[in-house]
Amino acid sequence: MKYHFFGMLSRMKYITRWSLMRNTREKNVSEHSLEVSMLAHALAVISNRRLGNHLDVSKTALIGIYHDSSEIITGDMPTPIKYNNLQIQRAFKDIEKDASRQLLSMLPPDMVEDYESLFFRKSEDDPLWKLVKAADKLSALIKCIEERKAGNSEFLNA
Repeated sequence: MKYHFFGMLSRMKYITRWSLMRNTREKNVSEHSLEVSMLAHALAVISNRRLGNHLDVSKTALIGIYHDSSEIITGDMPTPIKYNNLQIQRAFKDIEKDASRQLLSMLPPDMVEDYESLFFRKSEDDPLWKLVKAADKLSALIKCIEERKAGNSEFLNA
């Protein structure tokens, strides 16, 4: 049997972010995921070193790598649409979960368990996922700053 998980993941580089806005430099999901992973890792290290926590920094980085993998199937839904109202937000969360399940089904069965916790949080209060979400927002802020510095006023409100 053929398993296509890693082939599908390689498609992250074809999914463009910020599609509703003019960009001075396009960014794809693969680049974004690496940036989020590095930021999330740094946040976990800071949390451990300076706040006395005992977070798994490596797992935090891995969650960051895979956090938007479902966009290989769904595409990048622009934030103003995704969070326009609660009904759309819930529907899209379901679509993202289905896409993640579809991706995991492309792994050999004996590997699925090792990836599930990188695609699905066990609880809404999971501190690793919260750090990844914070890193995701920092990544968006960095993009906005870069675009503004490049003279792109479209990112002023973003």
